[in-house]
Amino acid sequence: MHIVLVEPEIPGNTGNIARLCAAACCSLHLVRPLGFRTDDKYLKRAGLDYWHLVEVVYHDCLEDVQKKFPNNNFYYNTTKAHKLYTEVTYQPDDFLVFGKETAGLPESLLKANWDHCIRIPMQNEARSLNLSNAVSIVAYEALRQTNFSQLR
Repeated sequence: MHIVLVEPEIPGNTGNIARLCAAACCSLHLVRPLGFRTDDKYLKRAGLDYWHLVEVVYHDCLEDVQKKFPNNNFYYNTTKAHKLYTEVTYQPDDFLVFGKETAGLPESLLKANWDHCIRIPMQNEARSLNLSNAVSIVAYEALRQTNFSQLR
């Protein structure tokens, strides 16, 4: 399983997600520009001593990731989607794509990939969940569906 963060802004969120990726044997793809330096103390602190357990790959743009993995499924997480994250049948090498904390994924990307856009249900008055919480929810559903095969 692959987690993709497009232009993440908050180092603590990215550190938490790196820790999740380490524990769940997921690759972490970070798409530039990042809203922090990779030697940021909050990033390192949130990831604890798990950094050696996670594969972190840096990309200059999301298109680079898509071109490098043309045969993989990409699922774009957005509050705007109609399809729930539980209505997808995940495969072990799927890519779960998340946008930056303040803006999410670009509208043009969502429109171009609408059939692969998914959302986590929540009440209408709530704008969104914390990024690291959203990644955890979707990643562990994908792992559950693949019988946690990466963890055996």
